[in-house]
Amino acid sequence: MIKKKVLVTGGAGFVGSHLCDRLLKEGNEVVCLDNYFTGQKQNIVHLMNNPYFELIRHDVTMPFFIEVDEIFNLACPASPIHYQYNAIKTMKTSVMGAINMLGLAKRIKARILQASTSEVYGDPQVHPQVETYWGHVNPIGERSCYDEGKRSAETLFVNYHKQNNVKIKIIRIFNTYGPRMHPHDGRVVSNFIVQALKGEDITIYGDGEQTRSFQYVDDLVEGMIRMMASRDEFTGPVNIGNPNEFTIKYLAELVIKLTGSKSKIVRMPLPSDDPTQRQPNIDLAKKELEWEPKIQLNEGLLKTIDYFASII
Repeated sequence: MIKKKVLVTGGAGFVGSHLCDRLLKEGNEVVCLDNYFTGQKQNIVHLMNNPYFELIRHDVTMPFFIEVDEIFNLACPASPIHYQYNAIKTMKTSVMGAINMLGLAKRIKARILQASTSEVYGDPQVHPQVETYWGHVNPIGERSCYDEGKRSAETLFVNYHKQNNVKIKIIRIFNTYGPRMHPHDGRVVSNFIVQALKGEDITIYGDGEQTRSFQYVDDLVEGMIRMMASRDEFTGPVNIGNPNEFTIKYLAELVIKLTGSKSKIVRMPLPSDDPTQRQPNIDLAKKELEWEPKIQLNEGLLKTIDYFASII
């Protein structure tokens, strides 16, 4: 196997750190770039003694120069609390980050993967969501800095490919959970687990009948690795998510059961622009990448609960 040098932007984040682990395990050299807005050193501290791992503090909104074979562009806060905190900065991270990384890929002839999101589908009117669906998005809503930033990044990737022959890959990531999620990132899995472990009330927004599909982080990383290695002509976008759909209420009840918690479920009003349904169609990933998720909700939640129990 050929040792590659790989750049991971957002490499100290939840997903990025798992990707760094996997790339190193496969014998590659990894350069991790992060500005620590949501990434945390503790996610990658176990890699610091690895001679093939390098950590650089850098913000992707600024140009960056390096020689690598592949670039995984993951840098961007992904939870609503964090990306709404500074909406302009979120948008800049997606747009300027894409421009800077694509410019780098063009100069050094590297292959580059963009971590896009199921949020590009907005509050979908097509269910489950296929890659050819254009989405139903509010460009001026609460969440639009993230949705529109990622949509713009996809546009930039496609046009760098058409105009400059940059070798691109685009994946659309659906709800992902697992160890190293930020305990205060406001996402439903981490919220519920933290509340259950502390014996606090579990807060559900709305009636709890809205659905989500949850994929375990190892399945996502496998999808990313396969997408990067896929044939040149296949640029994506491709959905990477777990098609099993659950109501938020069911998730809350399952977390209470698995943690053995005495927490009660309480209801709060639904935030604006919150999608009511989200479920990926993964036929394309199955066909092109021979990928589908392996870890189901019970197993993944137990691993995630163990992680949170160790840090709370």
